[in-house]
Amino acid sequence: MAEEVFAALADPNRRQILSALAAGGPATATDLAGRLPITRQGIAKHLALLSEAGLVVAEPGERRRVRYRVDSAPMKVAQQFLAAMARDWDGPLAALQQHLGNQRKPAGPG
Repeated sequence: MAEEVFAALADPNRRQILSALAAGGPATATDLAGRLPITRQGIAKHLALLSEAGLVVAEPGERRRVRYRVDSAPMKVAQQFLAAMARDWDGPLAALQQHLGNQRKPAGPG
C-alpha cells in the first residue's frame, strides 16, 4: 500500500488536490476545478488515481454529484514505512559520521 501512496503523491497536481481537500473539506471535481489551476477532466483523472491509492474516498452526494474527502489511513502506512527506513539508516549514518570525524582528527605525535 505504501508504494501506491508514494506513486500517487509523486505528482504535484495530486498533492495540490489533496491539500485542497484537507484544507477545504469534501468537494466535487467541479468544486476543485474552480479552486485549482487544473481542468475538471484533469482533476477527475487525478481523483481516480488518489482513490485507487486509498487517499480519497468518494461519497455520493445530491443530484448524482460525487464528493471526495481525504482518508488519512494510507498516509499513516507511508509514514510508518518512512519511519522504519529512517531507523534502518540512523545506525549506519551515525557510524559513517563517527568514522569521518575520526579521519579528520590530526594524528598525535609519533
